[in-house]
Amino acid sequence: MTPTGSLPRALVSAGALREGAGEAAAHGGELADLRGDALGHGVLQAAAVVRDAGVHTVLVDDADIADLVRGHGLHAVTSGEADIDSSVLYGLPGSGTTPAMQLVGRIVSTKPLRAGEAVSYGYRHRASADTTVALVTGGYAQGIVRALGNSAHVEIDGVLRPIVGRVAMDVCVVDLQDSAADVATGADVVYFGGSGVARDALADWADVTGLGIAELITVAGSKAVREWTR
Repeated sequence: MTPTGSLPRALVSAGALREGAGEAAAHGGELADLRGDALGHGVLQAAAVVRDAGVHTVLVDDADIADLVRGHGLHAVTSGEADIDSSVLYGLPGSGTTPAMQLVGRIVSTKPLRAGEAVSYGYRHRASADTTVALVTGGYAQGIVRALGNSAHVEIDGVLRPIVGRVAMDVCVVDLQDSAADVATGADVVYFGGSGVARDALADWADVTGLGIAELITVAGSKAVREWTR
């Protein structure tokens, strides 16, 4: 089992989810999709938020979850088609609403990499110039899909930096480039969400992997340590 401290954190904003629920409901929808543990956001917490935003019926995965959700004063069903736009509800890329989830990793360590030296399994990335790389929490076991290696970026101190080499089970490697001197062990690394340059990174993930945005965020949110914020 992966230690909790080595997992990414899924920071879920109740305020952003409430905003999305209100916006989606204003367009006339009545049934919100909370399947897949509310796309990895946490079904019971999400149920309470959408209820307070004026949504009274939700679609969930099974009868047991439906019983739990009904305890929050909602009508829960296990079949049917949601008519509330999930992209708007959860603030997914392109929706115009604020992302409800921000996925954050942590720098475990850094090391210099000389030109020509390689990183990670199979040495699929070699440095073109001297640089510094960081080992970051979050790998394919946590939904950081292997295809993202050498193809996607993360946000560190407000700047996008590339994931390099093959993504491992619980970690990946990021090229710090010219920011190495300013980045400390333990610093946050934003995979997607928030209000910075990685806000809509899930759209790039979808392009790289061929997977849907909802599928990607559901897996990542379910595998991370979830923390709800206001």
